[in-house]
Amino acid sequence: MMRWVSAAALLVLGCSQISAEPLELGAKAPTFSNLQTAQGKTISSSDFDKDALVVCITCNHCPVAKAYQDRLKQFEDKYGDKADLVAINVNLGESDGLEAMKKRASEEEFNFDYAIDPSQKVGEQLGARVTPEFFVFDKDRKLVYTGAFDDNMNAEKVSKGYVEEAVNAVLSGGKAPASTKPVGCGIRYEK
Repeated sequence: MMRWVSAAALLVLGCSQISAEPLELGAKAPTFSNLQTAQGKTISSSDFDKDALVVCITCNHCPVAKAYQDRLKQFEDKYGDKADLVAINVNLGESDGLEAMKKRASEEEFNFDYAIDPSQKVGEQLGARVTPEFFVFDKDRKLVYTGAFDDNMNAEKVSKGYVEEAVNAVLSGGKAPASTKPVGCGIRYEK
């Protein structure tokens, strides 16, 4: 009985197994093309050419993803001239559709690209498990960090900014922080 309850709880939370292995440090970033953004444009991986690239796998409905919206805007304000940031939604529920994304991006005044990948390929190729989950790539688009944005969902209690440290390492030629375990809502990949 307990196994059934646990399995049901995981289904309610939207957790699922992913088919791809997590991307290993040093691996090349997956490429993508023709992703629609909430801002009304189409983007491809080749559009991003700054020294660092941060890919955030996120969505509309997850409360953890929502908790990081302002931090993503602040990151873009601080690093936008040196690093590219793209948020990609791979969830397929109605609350995560493009129209809902457009509304959220407008209301929250997103200053970064917020794209949808209905194929879910980018998330699968990255091995993303939850939203939000972050992947930092260097100029050669090799993975240097993956995991959480920082060490606390409550912005007032953050003591370590992992993504910022990784980007600073890329920009200065230093060593990125060790990858961390991301915390968030499970991604449901369609079979």
